[in-house]
This record gives sequence, C-alpha cells and structure tokens, in this order.
Amino acid sequence: MSTSAEPVWVRDDLVIPEGELWFTAARSGGPGGQNVNKVATRVTLSFDVAGSPSLSEEQRHLIVTRLATRITKDGVLKVVAQEHRSQAENRRAAIERFTALLRAALVRKAPRVKTRATAAARARRLDRKKRRSALKRDRMARAELNE
Repeated sequence: MSTSAEPVWVRDDLVIPEGELWFTAARSGGPGGQNVNKVATRVTLSFDVAGSPSLSEEQRHLIVTRLATRITKDGVLKVVAQEHRSQAENRRAAIERFTALLRAALVRKAPRVKTRATAAARARRLDRKKRRSALKRDRMARAELNE
C-alpha cells in the first residue's frame, strides 16, 4: 500500500509529512464472512521514529522511552487497525490512534512539588502513635497478669 495523502498534525509544533508514514494492508481476522476472506481490510501504519527528520532529539527520546513496547528493534512504531470493514476506515483509525499515541507520549509531566505536613497533622500522627502504643502496652500488661 502507498503512503498517506496529506501530512498528519500531531500538535502545533509537530507535523509528520506524508512521506514518513507507510501503510500495509492484510486480511483481517475474526468474523465477517466472505469479506474477511477476500478483502485486505486490516491496515498497519509504520513510522520510523529512529530515522524521522520531523522529530527533535528530545521528542524522539520521549517517544522511544514511553512507547518502547510498541517500537521494533529497528526503531519503527507500528499501529494496527482492523475494527472496520473497509480499508479506508481502518486507515483513518490507524492515523487517529497514531496521533493519540504520539500526543500522549509527548505530554510534559509536571514536576512534583515537595510539600510539608502541617504542625496539626504532625501532632495528630504523634497522638495516634501514642494511643496505639498505650493500647499495646496495656494488652501486654494484662497478658502478663493472666499467665
């Protein structure tokens, strides 16, 4: 199968040109009667993450680390779509899934801001510890009396 007809907009700062995506079609599995046996409706979208000139080094690193289970040893990201009965619909579904995967992989995670427990929270914790300790101490004393 050929390449995509138009570029894929992942987000404002990332557009994947049509020449960087390639599609292959195969027969889809599952029920479907003669259509499944005769027509290649399953679509596999392939994207060379390792060799893509559209990605910055930082974007490439984020994609490779966050989508490691979906990327081959050659650095190719593969997305399969076979839920629809037509090749065109599966192609659209593969592109949508591809863009969603890249968007999710490129999201910046906010750094954790260290917080401190309030004085009241510390006091409550220590009070609970003292009560628990006293309860256990009383239990041990009763157990020694019963011996």
